[in-house]
Amino acid sequence: MTGLLNIGSLVLGLIAWILPAVNLMRYKTHDHQNWMAFSMMSISACAISLCFQIFYTYYLVKIKDWSALMDTTSAVAFVSAVLLIVTIILNGITLIVYRDRTAK
Repeated sequence: MTGLLNIGSLVLGLIAWILPAVNLMRYKTHDHQNWMAFSMMSISACAISLCFQIFYTYYLVKIKDWSALMDTTSAVAFVSAVLLIVTIILNGITLIVYRDRTAK
């Protein structure tokens, strides 16, 4: 069951990156009503993905698997930071691109 936390975190992290990319690809169309919903879903997917990693770390502490914690903590911290930074950048680009389009 706890292995699903890592898979869910990976899937939600990919969703957090795909949604702004879809938003940017839809920029040329005339339908600009849902861009904010896509951005909010992207940020939410990123937050839930990071939360899953926190839950998995808590599980490892609870079962006292210190070797797994020592082996994976640095990689998890690095990947979590990359996920957060790229998600913020992609949604920031989306905000800049759509800011002028929705005002018209």
